[in-house]
Amino acid sequence: MPKIKEKRMEQIRALENVFEWTEYNSRSLFPIGTWNSKIFQNEFPIVLELACGKGEYSIGLARLHQDKNLIGFDIKGNRMWVGATKAKENSLNNVRFFRAYIDHLDQFFAEKEIDEVWIIFPDPQLNKDRKKLTSQKFLELYRPLLKPGARINLKTDSPELYEFTKEVIEEEELILHRDIADVYKECPNDPELSIKTYYEGIHLKKGRTIRFLSFSFD
Repeated sequence: MPKIKEKRMEQIRALENVFEWTEYNSRSLFPIGTWNSKIFQNEFPIVLELACGKGEYSIGLARLHQDKNLIGFDIKGNRMWVGATKAKENSLNNVRFFRAYIDHLDQFFAEKEIDEVWIIFPDPQLNKDRKKLTSQKFLELYRPLLKPGARINLKTDSPELYEFTKEVIEEEELILHRDIADVYKECPNDPELSIKTYYEGIHLKKGRTIRFLSFSFD
């Protein structure tokens, strides 16, 4: 392991705005249902960014919405260190980060605890439909954790993932709220969709089209 990565992994364990939970067989369970009451200590909506990477979107949304609680969720602590450190340096008290596998999401959130989900440029998992974060498998994981009407937002440069997700929405009879085939052509001034990650900048320089879907179970 490179020294800088090793150092970040050590430092991230000491950051107050980061939770790590990789001992899934531990008898000490995470206290689900306490995000508002004990962790954020307010009643603001809980917004989750899955596969958050460096947490750029979580930070961007936290700056836009001081009345929302953002949680960046990912397993890669080296990248998460960047976002967690930046949030701390900028006194963004409405952001937390959680290092764990997304498959175990139901071990960290109570039923109907999450108000909104963002999935930003995830690995499209070409030819691996079950691993896509908008597959039926993952939607069934999210469903009980989301409040009624909670939206799932997908922003991607992958036409394959975009079309796959639209098919899932239709097959599962979900409610499609927004379908944007070209974000910067159709919605150039949308403050939430204008947040750019490092990788999005690379995609845009290559001339790739950015797509967006927003949908809910009810």
